[in-house]
Amino acid sequence: MRCAQGHAHDVARQGYLNLLPGGARAGTADTAAMVDARARFLATGRYAPLTEALAAAVPAGAGAVVDVGAGTGHHTARVLEAVGGTGVALDLSKHAARRAARAHPRLASVVADAWAPLPLADGTARAVLTVFAPRAAEEAARVLAPGGRLVVAVPTGRHLRALVDGLGLVTVDPRKQERLEARLAGWTRVQDVLVERPLALTADEVALIVAMGPSSRHAPAAPTGPATTALSVRVSTWAPPG
Repeated sequence: MRCAQGHAHDVARQGYLNLLPGGARAGTADTAAMVDARARFLATGRYAPLTEALAAAVPAGAGAVVDVGAGTGHHTARVLEAVGGTGVALDLSKHAARRAARAHPRLASVVADAWAPLPLADGTARAVLTVFAPRAAEEAARVLAPGGRLVVAVPTGRHLRALVDGLGLVTVDPRKQERLEARLAGWTRVQDVLVERPLALTADEVALIVAMGPSSRHAPAAPTGPATTALSVRVSTWAPPG
């Protein structure tokens, strides 16, 4: 891959492009075990209503669908199936990038820091997705094409609540929605959809949920059986300032 200034980066053998600067550390990036657990859980289809809501929020028009913090590329791939076009999956984890590189033939996979300038030209995206991921508002506004939208998925306090309470998982910040709105001051909310469904999980699915998220780093109580909880995510769509 080459840019107009002559910089060149090799595409990894596994199909992804690593654009982290030399010496950069992955920090909180998902581990191989976390990525494997997430891939296995998402393959169950339990989060399909969330994926459908994301696809419904993507506007028609030119430009790529860019997923910031894309993980395995599961949601991005299915959004592309629904809306067509091309996509870019950005994630800090090279383990996630390897999965995303195989998720869809029209999806490019890139290792990059969501809090740094995004490796995209101005006005090249019809949608920027952030699903349980960082939201760099200024960069999203820069890369969106005219008519483009930022689509944000934020868990509510009811999301997986029975597991959070029963197993001591990492909790959702009760001010998460408030902080989102503050960060997007000047943007216009176009749509707001609550995706909420009961989840009757098997013991294996409970174990995968624990293993795929940040709670896996904090040694929560070991899951011992099936559980009934809820998928509860707010998907909001935003138009950039101006």
